[in-house]
Amino acid sequence: MKKLLSYVLVLVMAAALISCSTNKTSTQTAGNNNSTKDEKTAETKTTTSDNNTLTVWCWDPAFNIYAMQEAEKVYQKTNPDFKLNIIETPWDDVQTKITTAASSGDLSTLPDIFLMQDNAFQKNFANFPEVFTDLTGKNIAFDSFAPAKVAYSVVDGKNYGVPFDNGTGIDCLRTDILTQAGYTIADFTDITWDKYIELGKDILAKTKMPLVSAQAGSPDLIMEMLQSCGQSLFKEDGSPNIVGNQALKDAVNVYTTLVKDGILVEVNDWDQYIGTFTNGTVAGTINGCWILASIQTATGQSGKWALTNVPSLSSIPGATNYTNNGGSSWAISSNCKNADLAVDFLSKTFAGSVELYETILPSSGALATYLPAGDSDVYAKPSEFFGGQKIYSDITSYAGKVPSNTTGVYYYEARDAVGTAMTNVVGGADLDSELKNAEDTIKFQMGK
Repeated sequence: MKKLLSYVLVLVMAAALISCSTNKTSTQTAGNNNSTKDEKTAETKTTTSDNNTLTVWCWDPAFNIYAMQEAEKVYQKTNPDFKLNIIETPWDDVQTKITTAASSGDLSTLPDIFLMQDNAFQKNFANFPEVFTDLTGKNIAFDSFAPAKVAYSVVDGKNYGVPFDNGTGIDCLRTDILTQAGYTIADFTDITWDKYIELGKDILAKTKMPLVSAQAGSPDLIMEMLQSCGQSLFKEDGSPNIVGNQALKDAVNVYTTLVKDGILVEVNDWDQYIGTFTNGTVAGTINGCWILASIQTATGQSGKWALTNVPSLSSIPGATNYTNNGGSSWAISSNCKNADLAVDFLSKTFAGSVELYETILPSSGALATYLPAGDSDVYAKPSEFFGGQKIYSDITSYAGKVPSNTTGVYYYEARDAVGTAMTNVVGGADLDSELKNAEDTIKFQMGK
């Protein structure tokens, strides 16, 4: 949620413009800070008998809701009577409402379309398969998206989600700091973590500047290292893949080395993490490409940044320089009374309109995993902040090379357990013992 909040803070100007627009969309609110009347309205207005209207649940006015509003406009060009009833619903509320509806056996409270976090897709489908509409063979161009992105919402070879935002991993670096140490962004392109550590030590010695930061206890960087190898915390059969997972051991060892050598600075919370690179405490950051919005709040650093792909784990066969962190996909609920309309809408907008992605990129920073968008003029526009680099087309290119992995039903539980293990290992605990504890924790939660 902190990542989502950072979008709101960074893009407040865009949000203001959106709220002042004369868009015909009916956007309601279903958040924790709203009145009882608002919440009741959001609960009751789900699908509609109107053959030209679809109800959507999603969050973040300046990002996801804005994208849906623009998608409505694109679709209205050929279907002028079409309307969306967009209900602002925070992710935690989406999860709660789906759980409540499925557990009660009453799916009538569900909307036509809802946004689902990618890493939660497999778990939600496993627990509530009756909630989702099978999109396989529905004329949606899934082959036009990055394969790893599509894989999040594929179950038993069938498609249940339309990919949306891009969480492709990027290594962003201050070029002025690199120059002081005698390096360029090219020195960090297509490298291994061993080389990254070597460069990090030299830059620290010459400039007193660490390369990167992380929120203490958060295993984001570990998970990115794993996916770059096509590895996961789970096996294909859904069983834990923690003990004996060489890629995971190597990732934790790399992280520990980064901390101990002073190349990586750990901080206590998300705001402090953002502050490390906006305030110039560190020379860069490695994260999903949504971090661009936060980086660019440091307007005084414009022209002093560049980005490239991420380091690879050289010890793991098949390891790449490409990974992902975050993202979401659109799903059509089984309560949708006009599934054909919902499919056609998604297929001609999020899965078929370069124009849509060109429109939403400048205002929201919503990068596509829809590969044709990467060839557009908007995506090819140089970024002044990043020294004239064509960052959007570069990132879209990276997205197509990210390996798929198995998230597993208990992804978040396993992620938290590995975060605890990582913290303990950095503090001096035995790696194998900590990974054994993490796997035992997950097996207990899985009832095994």
